[in-house]
Amino acid sequence: MRAICLASALVLGAGALTSCVPADAAIRTDFGFSVEPSTVRAGGDVTLRVVRNEACRGEAAVNSPVFDLVTIPPQESWATATVDWDAKPGAVYDVEFECDESSGTARLTIAGGRPTHHPTHHPTRHPHKGVHAGEGGTIAGFDLKEIGLGAALIAGSLGVAYHFARRRTDEDAG
Repeated sequence: MRAICLASALVLGAGALTSCVPADAAIRTDFGFSVEPSTVRAGGDVTLRVVRNEACRGEAAVNSPVFDLVTIPPQESWATATVDWDAKPGAVYDVEFECDESSGTARLTIAGGRPTHHPTHHPTRHPHKGVHAGEGGTIAGFDLKEIGLGAALIAGSLGVAYHFARRRTDEDAG
């Protein structure tokens, strides 16, 4: 009986850990890429980044249903795109990155509301001006709310699993 309780606790814990992965997490490929910010209002600008390495030396193409096709030349590592004004608030869209023989998908969430003005100029390319550093290591893009919520979910699920495992043990013994 104890093995069943332990297995249940492990499955519950694993489920809690997998549920903590953010919805906007990128699917990993042979090269790095990102959409910043991962949540934007309709009509807002996003920065599309690629990490240049052996798997991504040529032109990178970035496509999504909510903005026009953007190409990032080989000598550059980022470009901007303007999200369509008719993007549905609350919707999550795929952003597809293709470079050389590799591809991957990131998520872009459309926030509620609309910007108060229409920008008049939308540059789609920027010259590469050195390395973009200072992202903070492996927790780049996370905020304290996400980290706190994930920790609370994990702690809560482990506490509930422990409680039920101990309660059944006490009932079996008594």
